Amino acid sequence: MARDTAQDVHDPEGVRLQKVLAGAGLGSRRACEQIIAAGRVTVDGVVARELGVRVDPARAVVHVDGMRLQLDTSLVTIALNKPAGVVSTMHDPQGRPSLAAFVADRPERLFHVGRLDAETEGLLLMTNDGELANRLAHPTHGVRKTYLATVEGSVRPAVGARLRDGVELDDGPVRVDGFRVIDSTPGTTMVEVVLHEGRNRVVRRMFDAVGHPVTRLVRTRIGPVRLGDLRPGRTRVLGREELGRLMAEVGL
Repeated sequence: MARDTAQDVHDPEGVRLQKVLAGAGLGSRRACEQIIAAGRVTVDGVVARELGVRVDPARAVVHVDGMRLQLDTSLVTIALNKPAGVVSTMHDPQGRPSLAAFVADRPERLFHVGRLDAETEGLLLMTNDGELANRLAHPTHGVRKTYLATVEGSVRPAVGARLRDGVELDDGPVRVDGFRVIDSTPGTTMVEVVLHEGRNRVVRRMFDAVGHPVTRLVRTRIGPVRLGDLRPGRTRVLGREELGRLMAEVGL
């Protein structure tokens, strides 16, 4: 629980908190002063109400309304819409298309968070923030991922119930957190599934187990980050709010 003692976080050599907030895009300094006075800001777990508080932006952990602010401008997190046929690695010894080509113009040394198999499309995160990447990858945080799958056959309601209850794979059981049919045509069905599993090809194996092989798979969401209208092969830097929500989801 946050404490309410501004002196605990005051750094005489630091930058005024309202200037830090304004620099992070929360509005004018005057607007940021009002945010501070309202008790909406914590620094290292301490509610900071005093306008004279100074902090070190490189070290302070600042939240506004529970949302983490990334104050280290050297860190960046990027969303990529990975096309089919691209392997989730920065370099492929076999010469297959890899992720490096999509961020070749970035000055940072980026690495991908998690992976998608070569034929799966959609949202992949890339970052140079090691702490964020480690937390996103750690199973204890259980960040939910949403997929749009086109599968063979007509999917009956009982299939959704079975996937919610769990199916047994060769490396253990898996169950979905959410399931709904989006559309169907003769011979195929489009379904949306939500799960927090990160095992290799788990969505494809799950649908194989229930008799509906996947013909196309797109990841559309990771936690609060949505693929949206990002075109295949294109990237975008995460905005302040969605990055803050993503960091908060993994306890940062």
